[in-house]
Amino acid sequence: MNILKNYLLEPLTSKYFQFSGRAPRREFWYFVLFTLILSILFATLGQVLGLFHMIPMNIPNVSETGEMTNIVQNIPLNLAQVGFGLATFIPSLAISVRRLHDIGKSGWWYLIVLIPFIGALVLLAFFVMGSEQDENQYGEFPTN
Repeated sequence: MNILKNYLLEPLTSKYFQFSGRAPRREFWYFVLFTLILSILFATLGQVLGLFHMIPMNIPNVSETGEMTNIVQNIPLNLAQVGFGLATFIPSLAISVRRLHDIGKSGWWYLIVLIPFIGALVLLAFFVMGSEQDENQYGEFPTN
């Protein structure tokens, strides 16, 4: 229960907007694990309860005669999963920035994810790197 409190509830409550400081690997990856499990649960809950909103989308189509038409297709949106994603967006961003601080990188490195594919791989490599054991410009080494 202490793991759940330290690694899920704390980042979602007291560290919700905390972008300063450091987050060790354990804190980051437990948070990722817990949010992934909860995201799957919310997706399943949305499926079971039918919490969907249909979004109409115009899709261009070329008919057999060569005429350009639009087909309206409804895209289902799982409201439970979207709500959970919106609720955890800021804490996920904050813990990612703190994790980058833990390896001695600026939080602005998170923007590398905007480079398709390669940016995500670089960010993943940063997230699995070991912590700087000494004090760095972002604070002391976290002891939890």
